[in-house]
Amino acid sequence: MLVSALIERKRDGDELAPGEWREVVSSYVAGLVPDYQMSALLMAVVWRGLTPEELRALAGAMLDSGARLRWDGIDRPVVDKHSTGGVGDKTSLLLAPMLAACDVAVPMISGRGLGHTGGTLDKLEAIPGFRTRLTLPEATAQVRRIGAAMLGQTDEICPADQKLYALRDVTGTVPSVPLIAASIMSKKLAEGLDALVLDVKRGSGAFLTDDPRAIGLARTMIALGEAAGCHTIAVVTAMDRPLGHACGNALEVEEAIAGLRGEGPTDLMTVTCALGRELLRASGVAADATAAQARLDEVLRSGAALDRFRQIVEAQGGNPGIVDDPGALPQSTRRAVYEAPIGGVIMSVAPRPIGHGVIKLGGGRTRLGDEVDPSVGFVITVKPGQHVSRDEPLATIHARDDAGLTAGRRALDEAITIGEAGAPLPLVSHRITARWEEVLA
Repeated sequence: MLVSALIERKRDGDELAPGEWREVVSSYVAGLVPDYQMSALLMAVVWRGLTPEELRALAGAMLDSGARLRWDGIDRPVVDKHSTGGVGDKTSLLLAPMLAACDVAVPMISGRGLGHTGGTLDKLEAIPGFRTRLTLPEATAQVRRIGAAMLGQTDEICPADQKLYALRDVTGTVPSVPLIAASIMSKKLAEGLDALVLDVKRGSGAFLTDDPRAIGLARTMIALGEAAGCHTIAVVTAMDRPLGHACGNALEVEEAIAGLRGEGPTDLMTVTCALGRELLRASGVAADATAAQARLDEVLRSGAALDRFRQIVEAQGGNPGIVDDPGALPQSTRRAVYEAPIGGVIMSVAPRPIGHGVIKLGGGRTRLGDEVDPSVGFVITVKPGQHVSRDEPLATIHARDDAGLTAGRRALDEAITIGEAGAPLPLVSHRITARWEEVLA
């Protein structure tokens, strides 16, 4: 196989055969194809796209690069969710224990921060001692015992996606429908799921900012899931502002704990419950949306969801004390309040500058292997459309030094605009299945 010839053909818009995709992926995992050549091929895909047959071949090659979870004899439906990426999106931290408390099995394989967006693994690893690198036997045993495990892609699980995911993060090849679809679906299908819900983001902070591309991604992933025998549903949600208030790893864990106590921000709980309702219906645990919401409300009200989160943390080596005392999470050494420079209406809280600001504070990566400071970030207490007065507190910057505070202020200056009117996107706008598309707002 001459990789440079494959790059040239894809660059020129030609189709690669399924066998060629399998060979180039397996060779990359084996270290026979260098990063610079794979980066060039990925960029060609960004520009030229993939045919449906190429996409199935790429996703299949990534799936077949590792092992799969097996659920013989399990007495509960096996489900999961995935978000296409956002700022402040900590729904996974709430949804896994909520669903587990509803007697659904959740083997949640997640990723790290990608581009300007945060990653579930980085958030979990803000919990002192929490171990996201589980073997397949460890993960399956934990799911059978307590209903959920939250882990990353080890060498056993889709190693091709693990390598490609990290490479895309630093080579400008993230915003591509086929690459996003293949990445998400390869690792989700490796979980052996009965049902999957996709949280597809749209808006200025999403990788795909416009509705047609976001909905196209949803349909692409649904087709891959259904073809593999996994009932797949997509919910399109807004990412023209951060989800919730907290942006930054430890801060988001603390907000997720508040959500499990029934004290989370309204927008965060709305999106989390919309995803949870879909999975309880798709798995047959609830007959309809009303019954599904009642189950979710009950596990939050009774404390069962919070207790299940505590069990997950303890099972994976983390300090369960953070559930009762979030102050045990990593804390920033410097903090500053950001105030409104003028009075008016919040027109926007742009997610991209916020996400990039977290990275500049040290809470994300600019190169492969960068260490992440889990304590830094922002707590932004305003939303678009909200009236504010001059000098009113809008956010708190959590930094490790004075330079971080300065960088945080610059990020907020860019992100938050105040004027006379604001019109945010509907929080949950579409529900898409293999058979129909429903416009919710």
